[in-house]
Amino acid sequence: MKILTRLTTIVLLNFVFIASTYAQTKKQTIVYTDIDNFWVAFDSVQTTTDSLKQLNIFQRLYVDKGTPGLKAFMQAKGYTTAAWLDCIRNYPKYWASIRPKTLKIKEVNKELDPYIAKFKKTYPAFKPGNIYFTIGAMRSGGTTQDDKVLIGAELATGDPEVDISELPANTQNWLKTYFGTYPFKDVVLLNMHEFVHTQQKGRANTLLTQTILEGTADFVAELVTGKVPAMAYMTYGKQHETELKNKFKEEMFLDSYGNWLYNGASNEFGVADLGYYMGYAICKHYYQQAKDKKAVVKELIELDYSSDESIEKFLIKTGYFKEGFNKAELLKSYESKKPRVTNLGSLTNGDKSVDASLAEMTIYFSKPMLKNRMSINLGEGGEENFPIKKSLGFAEDGKSIKFQMELKPNHQYNFVITGRGFRSVDGYPLVELPVSFKTK
Repeated sequence: MKILTRLTTIVLLNFVFIASTYAQTKKQTIVYTDIDNFWVAFDSVQTTTDSLKQLNIFQRLYVDKGTPGLKAFMQAKGYTTAAWLDCIRNYPKYWASIRPKTLKIKEVNKELDPYIAKFKKTYPAFKPGNIYFTIGAMRSGGTTQDDKVLIGAELATGDPEVDISELPANTQNWLKTYFGTYPFKDVVLLNMHEFVHTQQKGRANTLLTQTILEGTADFVAELVTGKVPAMAYMTYGKQHETELKNKFKEEMFLDSYGNWLYNGASNEFGVADLGYYMGYAICKHYYQQAKDKKAVVKELIELDYSSDESIEKFLIKTGYFKEGFNKAELLKSYESKKPRVTNLGSLTNGDKSVDASLAEMTIYFSKPMLKNRMSINLGEGGEENFPIKKSLGFAEDGKSIKFQMELKPNHQYNFVITGRGFRSVDGYPLVELPVSFKTK
């Protein structure tokens, strides 16, 4: 669920092991075949240095033999044979250290029986599904598709012993934190979270809807297991709920999740995935006020998550925001707090007689900006009309940034300064600005 800002370990239940047939049944099933096939393919790839032969070997021994779960995982995460081979070639220490852990995943079956029984008791309309353990290309620890729960065991079974030294620095930082929580020890809890998703219908458009969807999964998993995720968002959320509540209310109707979900710790709070906590807190508040607890669980799981209007009505019903809220006013207030580009220094947007010797452009902002984020996209003219060579960095106060340009005479240029990258220190995305000019 973006490598991942929130990895999930997924294992499930009253399992019947299936090695060669994958027909849907009314029983809970678990399939490990892809893990075994992966390591056969992995070892076979090592027998040659010919890249084309490696590609053919891996395709034949792993991808072509893949279960329906592997096919679904490939579709969901955009996996290709080439992507797997890149990971295998670049991170040999990682694979050597994670291998024995992926093979231990078959041992967890017996731990789950009492919890799946409790899940069925908590939610009698529970629908069985199929669980597929696979080895992915290090993009996701787990996800779901329809009634399938899909695991990337190369991430989901990690712990601090895994050698991550060959991975990119940003990935190392995240995995060091994540593996430090020993996610495999919470396999039952994390399974229940993902399994809730297989019972839900629809997917979100707004931040509010997506947080309720994820929060429901965390909350129902807690009802079943008596535990909450050993993640920073849960600890921080409980300690700072009032502060988070006010900020979340301001952004909950946006169609952007950047500050709250699947985002890493690069937000004003310095904690990833706080939207999970907000959704959990809303669901738990509603549950605690209700007399018929079982009815609330059913309602939460069966909400129409494809309808933002339905989720907004549900939020009102929960009474989580006692003071109420006005959607139009919240959106207007949020827009008013976004930073804007105030000018482009010696360059004027729309100018049709710019001197081609101009070598630099400075973008000035109405607010101090985060210095580790920026994004300028190609304009409608594509690369041919893109003038920027490289960033020369932010000013000390964060209110401007300078870029090196390379211009030709009598040429049209355009680009877009986007809010997807530029963000103010107080957490608001930049108002997007298309820029266009022509040299003399």
